Amino acid sequence: MSFSRDLRAATSTTWDAATGHRFVAELWTGTVEDAVLARYLAQDALFLDRFVALLGAAVATADDTQARLAIARQLGLVASDEDDYFARALARLGVTPPVEPLPPTQGFLDLMDDARRSGAYGVALTVLLVAEWLYLDWATRPDTAPPDWLHREWIDLHRGPGFTAWVDLLRAETDRVAAGVDDLARERMGEVFRRAVDLELAFFDAAYGDR
Repeated sequence: MSFSRDLRAATSTTWDAATGHRFVAELWTGTVEDAVLARYLAQDALFLDRFVALLGAAVATADDTQARLAIARQLGLVASDEDDYFARALARLGVTPPVEPLPPTQGFLDLMDDARRSGAYGVALTVLLVAEWLYLDWATRPDTAPPDWLHREWIDLHRGPGFTAWVDLLRAETDRVAAGVDDLARERMGEVFRRAVDLELAFFDAAYGDR
């Protein structure tokens, strides 16, 4: 198996718990409570600035021109489409950002900052890969999307041919870079992958607070 597939298999218990989370099930059926969705989206919106910065770091450190251009194109999409969704969704839910980050949110913010500051293309790729691949996984289902745009558009932002191609590129680049670095650098990428998957599950759990 490839490096990325090996890491996915090694984290399968946590990964599957995240992609099969109660939040995901309720989002797909359109039954997630507004209070839960508001809490989730208000926290997710806190990632946007750091995520764009991390994409920028990947653009700056990429050692392949075609990959650099593809990442730059994705940066533009995130800064436009996703930002627009957050503005409309949070307004409808009555949330006035910014909000204070919950522990899993802060953990992921710190992870993105560490990856950006590392100057290591492979580390930046690995964080991006988990964030995008795990979301593609839960958003790609044969089920009928919910009718309310509030739920449907969040799903649609993380699926489809364009998003699938983006995740495929991240996987291919992560595998390529991992094959060309030493054991220590490869282990660092693995640590980052595992930490990011743990945080993704904790993030979904946090949407429900003490419920």
